[in-house]
Amino acid sequence: MTQISPARIKTAKTTHADLIAGDKLYLKRARKALPYLVRQAKSGKTIYYSDLAVLVDIPNPRNLNYVLGAIGNALIDLGKRTKIAIPPIQCLVVNKRDELPGDGIEWFIATTEFSKLNKTQKQNVVAVQLTKIYTFQHWDWVLEQLNLNPIKTDLSSVTQTVKNRNGGGESIQHKKFKEYILKNPKAIGLYSDLIQGQTEYQFPSADAIDVLFVENDLTIGVEVKSIISDTADIYRGIFQCVKYKHLIEAEQIVCDKIPNSRVLLVLQGKFPEELLLIKNILGVEVLDNISIVE
Repeated sequence: MTQISPARIKTAKTTHADLIAGDKLYLKRARKALPYLVRQAKSGKTIYYSDLAVLVDIPNPRNLNYVLGAIGNALIDLGKRTKIAIPPIQCLVVNKRDELPGDGIEWFIATTEFSKLNKTQKQNVVAVQLTKIYTFQHWDWVLEQLNLNPIKTDLSSVTQTVKNRNGGGESIQHKKFKEYILKNPKAIGLYSDLIQGQTEYQFPSADAIDVLFVENDLTIGVEVKSIISDTADIYRGIFQCVKYKHLIEAEQIVCDKIPNSRVLLVLQGKFPEELLLIKNILGVEVLDNISIVE
């Protein structure tokens, strides 16, 4: 049998508690976090520790360990009582460094000593778990059994604002920010020696993306929003990124290339917290507070 580290065992045992009625802070946070994870599971997307921490009002993402452990143990208990195999939904929570969950999940995938695997092996193990999570058909039932309500999102007013807004000419601020990103890819974490990018790259559909870079066989699209963009404009930008990713990969397929793209929403200002859930369930990568350095 695989040996799990004493520290992992201690954490798992500590978090083995009644998720429904426990009054400890990490249990209250777990009750708040699980409906968000169910929403992610239904959308087929992972979520970063930092983003989940914001959603459940945890200042330090490291404090999610006990929260996720409590969720994992609650699902194990529920599965035992009902004879239903419930996948470890906490595997959806990943770090930004390698897009993998923490080693603590080894307690919940008992056949694997996760912490001792290399990155590729970990990715393979997690991929199996994610498939189970995304294809599990009873997440609403899980919430019901634990006396929790599903997350409901009402952005109808923002949606209507976007739909009613007429397209206008490009602002000076947007043009300046777009040109800055084109000339300074390093400002958004890209290599400075990328193949020369271009602005307003036009797809066969006649849609145009703000900036497009090429890095070997990877095409990187960037939609920018300047400091004057409001919540409605940023909300629109999220959906633009979803569209552009499909357009980039459709063009790659037509050109007999393997579809391989990354699309970023880059903001000069701060990303609105009220849009965080939408960003997460659509899987849009956002970089905010990017300053123009003269």
